[in-house]
Parts: sequence; C-alpha cells; structure tokens
Amino acid sequence: MTQRMKTIDDVWSGDMTNVLTTVINPLQNLTVVADQFAHQGSIIGIRPFGNGNINDTFLVTLDDPSETRFILQRINIQVFRHPHLIMRNMCLFTEHVRDRLQCTPLSRRWDVPQVLFTVDAQDHWQAADGSFWRAISFIDDSESFDTLHDVEHAREVGYALGMFHSLISDLSPCRLADTLEGFHITPLYLQHYNKILAKTRVSQSPEVSYCLQFIRDRQSWASILEQAKASGKLPLRPMHGDPKVNNVMFDTVTGQAVSLVDLDTVKPGLVHYDIGDCLRSGCNTAGEETEHWDTVYFEPDLCRGILQGYLSVANNFLTDHDHAYLYDAICLIAFELGLRFFIDYLAGNVYFKVKYPEHNLSRAIVQFKLAESIEAQERTIRTLIQDLR
Repeated sequence: MTQRMKTIDDVWSGDMTNVLTTVINPLQNLTVVADQFAHQGSIIGIRPFGNGNINDTFLVTLDDPSETRFILQRINIQVFRHPHLIMRNMCLFTEHVRDRLQCTPLSRRWDVPQVLFTVDAQDHWQAADGSFWRAISFIDDSESFDTLHDVEHAREVGYALGMFHSLISDLSPCRLADTLEGFHITPLYLQHYNKILAKTRVSQSPEVSYCLQFIRDRQSWASILEQAKASGKLPLRPMHGDPKVNNVMFDTVTGQAVSLVDLDTVKPGLVHYDIGDCLRSGCNTAGEETEHWDTVYFEPDLCRGILQGYLSVANNFLTDHDHAYLYDAICLIAFELGLRFFIDYLAGNVYFKVKYPEHNLSRAIVQFKLAESIEAQERTIRTLIQDLR
C-alpha cells in the first residue's frame, strides 16, 4: 500500500479544523444517495438515526414489503481516511460469520448486519463532492439501550460480545486492514497528549487541574496491555473496536441480544480492548453524558453479569494470560477514553461531536471518575474474575 493510513497523530494535528464541520456539506437530497442502494421499491422516508459521535446515519424506509428499511451512512472521511478498507473489512467479516453460522447454526437468534451493494454492485457510493456513503441491512424487531437495566440484561450484553469474538476467533487478524492506526493504543494517546499539552495554553479551572493530575499519576501504568502484547502474553485477534452497550441490539420480544453493530472499527487488536470498553460502558449506571460526576460508579454486580455472559461463549479461546489482564483492561479503557476526550477538549474539539465547548471536558471527567471507582474496587473485581474462571 503506497498511501499510508491515517494515524491518531493525523487526527489531532494542530492545523486541522473541526473534522465534523469540514467533512462535506449535506446533500440537498438524500434520496439521490439512498436510491443507489434501493434495489426494490420506492423510498418513502429518510430520517436521522442513532446518536453516533463520528458518522452521519439515516434510516431509509421503502414501500416494498420484502425490504422495508435499511441504514444509510456517510462515513467521516476525516477520521477514516481509507473508507474502502473499512468496507473490505466489513465484507470479509460478514462473509466469514455467515459461513460459520451456516456450518454451525446457533440455537438462538443471532443477526449479522449485511453490506448492501449499489446498483453497480459496489459496496459503497461516492458522491461528486467526495462524500463516501454505504448502506447496511436494518435489524428488524430489535432495539438498543444506552444503559443496562439489570444483571440479566448485563449477561446478554456479555453474551453478545462473547458471541462476536467466538464467531471470528478463527479469522486471521492478518486478513484485516488496520483502518485506524493507533486506535486503542494508550501509550500513543499519551504521546499525543503530551505534544498538545506542550503547545496549548491550558485553563487552570478545578476541572482541568483534576484531569491533568489524574493523567500525570497514571502515565507509567498506561502501557500495561501493550507491554503484554509485545512480550507475547496477549495475541493479536480480530476485535470490534467499539462494543458499547448501545451497539448491542436486543430482540423486542424475547429481550435477548441478537447482534453487535457499528463495525467501522473491526480490525486487528486485543480482545481486552473490547472487553474493557464493554464493561466500562455497561457498568457505569450514571451513563457517559452525566454532569453529576459524584454519581459515577462502577457497579460490580453488572460487571459480574457481563463477564458471565461473555465467558459462557468465549472461554474456549481465552488463555490464562487473557484472564490475568482482564482487570487491567477494565480500568485502562476508562482511563484511555477519558484521555481521548480530554485531548480533544485541549485540541479544540476536532474529533468527537460536541454540544458546547466544555462537552469533552465533562466527558473526560466522567471516565476518570469511573476509573477511580474501578481502582477503589480492584480487590473485589479481581476476585470476581477469578471466581468466574
């Protein structure tokens, strides 16, 4: 590949303006785009869908009874500079899982989002203004939630991630492109943080001072998973990259998990990043957007539920070393996401969508408070992990 892929350093380069306002201007008529993927029926409705922080997502409704809805997305090409590789990974992943399920059907419902092709048999459509569009199947009779309801709900979230990992555990990570180099590599985020901090006039508000000190106290520990990978203790595997609770789809009748969506960051990595991210997002009952920072708490009962569900289907490929680093994964990913939010705040909010200037600062504090709660319960969480083996 002659053109290098976008790295985290590129995303936060000092001369870059807000990626979310410079991507492209919205097309005047989304129907023109949706028509590229609508093979059957006529489009009768298009509306914004979901609450993602990176891509723009729409739900397209058709008048054909055999294909009533699909998801249309505009990929943020300032974040994902090589969207063709995203689509290649997605097609490879979905084909692999479809073959696995055909050979070994499950005893319960499990759906995999399918890539929809254009009328010209392409897995994407690129508009004249350079915008990059793709369409994927809509998972009917399903819903998602931003927070967990109870322990049984947590088990289903864990099952979803475990099933996702299990179905691709025999897919060689070498076949997947690294679509966002440096993603979930905490030491690299720290390097970029230090670069930005060195050239930024930082406010000395109590909130900013708290974040600065929190990061300072944990810099030496932040390489723990990467060091384990470098020593051969943790192998590269295919990973989802963003298994937040609201990316798990639940059957509206049975309440069981039926899919894990948002596949842009499927790539080679450590499954620990996924496990940690799932637990980070699932066990904070206050949610990621709260401004009541004193209510942020890592709930160990929900952690137990998620891990029970996960290990019920993933234990067949996990090693002793994998188990040994589970606690570190849980704590590290909360720290890492807080670091990423704080970096974006310092850089002028160039990566995540924000509703007000201090939005990313507030998000960072939520994650740091969550990491504090995890650290305070380290003995409890490690015991819990040992008991579930």
